[in-house]
Amino acid sequence: MNPLPLLPILLVSLLLPAAHAQVPKPNPRYPLPYPPRLPDGQIVVTESSPLFLKPGANLRDGVVIAATPPVVDFAFYPEQNYPGNPWSHRSDGIVVGDKYYSSSNDHLAPKGTAHLWEYDGRLKQFRLLVDTSKFLESVNAFPPGMNYRPGEMQSRIDLGGDGWLYYATDRGSPTVTHDGNGYLGEWILRTHPQTRETQIVATHPVAKHTIPCSVLDPKRMIFYGGTAVGRDAPNQKIQFFALDLKTRKLLLVADDGPYRVLIFSPSTGRVFWEGKCYDPESNTITAANVPDVRSATQETPQGIVYGTSGTKADLWAFDVKSGAVRQLGNCAVAKQEYIASLEADPRGKYLYYVPGAHGGAAADGTPIVQYEIATGRRKVLAFLHAHFWDKYGYALDGSFGNALDEKGERFFISWDGWRKGQPRGWESAAITVVHIPAAERP
Repeated sequence: MNPLPLLPILLVSLLLPAAHAQVPKPNPRYPLPYPPRLPDGQIVVTESSPLFLKPGANLRDGVVIAATPPVVDFAFYPEQNYPGNPWSHRSDGIVVGDKYYSSSNDHLAPKGTAHLWEYDGRLKQFRLLVDTSKFLESVNAFPPGMNYRPGEMQSRIDLGGDGWLYYATDRGSPTVTHDGNGYLGEWILRTHPQTRETQIVATHPVAKHTIPCSVLDPKRMIFYGGTAVGRDAPNQKIQFFALDLKTRKLLLVADDGPYRVLIFSPSTGRVFWEGKCYDPESNTITAANVPDVRSATQETPQGIVYGTSGTKADLWAFDVKSGAVRQLGNCAVAKQEYIASLEADPRGKYLYYVPGAHGGAAADGTPIVQYEIATGRRKVLAFLHAHFWDKYGYALDGSFGNALDEKGERFFISWDGWRKGQPRGWESAAITVVHIPAAERP
């Protein structure tokens, strides 16, 4: 790997502060220098260690530990050039070939930004696709007097059948989405991963609501969203909406939408969330036997979606055609149960996840879990905390987004965490790529 072609771009970005962002003054809450760096100017480090197979604290009875430690790539997200509030990730990304698409956020409010990233797992290189607030400023998306820039991206990042990545903006804090800041709503954007061109797809599709939840039907080209209520929104209920990307028109907007995750079923074309189903053929919402959805896999070849609800690791299986739901039991491996991103392998044989989405994973040893569907076996592929804390001074503590490659061989994970010397919790974001040994996925 030769990182030199990227260095001029990276050096310029390190020297230039983000003019659009509300860059804070030195803050005792975030005393460490930015950006976070690896030793000797490295962008990515690759590790494998016997420590990966040493159990962390709080391991539950019946949990198996892998026999072969994986190889793990580790990197800090670039462009963390100033203290965020904190720097984090929130979107559930995707892997296309060797490319992992994800986001990082500075969480600043009322003015912040989010970055859309491409990470090449083969070349071990990052490519910044767009700085969302900088782009929106460049196309004059903010009217005079608007004291607001979206400081997050929480929606999914999905690839359309047209080759564009689709996603939505979100607020850095729920306290700033009010008339005093001139808040009007959010934007649905698309970015072409080859050319890096970005376009506005829709402006404020639901007035004065943010968009933390989305999923894309890449064949029909329908963008589905779930909102969070702005302080002065005329409608104070979470909204579901369906946007036709070909015509750029809303097909439907309805109350009682999804609060965080939507299930899209390619085999039926339908979308599911808490007790509801939307059918694009009839453009109607009907009742469905779907639990609360906090994490959900893509539909497996068997027509099943696996998920968890709330902050508990109680796993369920939803048959998209029959509507049947089976409870599979608790899939936690230690103390932490909150799972925000759940991946199924291409065969529908294994699930992969990281418990402790909102923090606490480090106290359990940061376990990376493989769940065998047929047997219910919970296997920890690696405990990452001790090695990366001891060698690089970074705590991998929580993950809201991860993705499995198309062969089920590499597990890409975005992290919230902190460096040694940080006095209060999360302050920087990172990624790992866990190369799952072939012997551990027969």
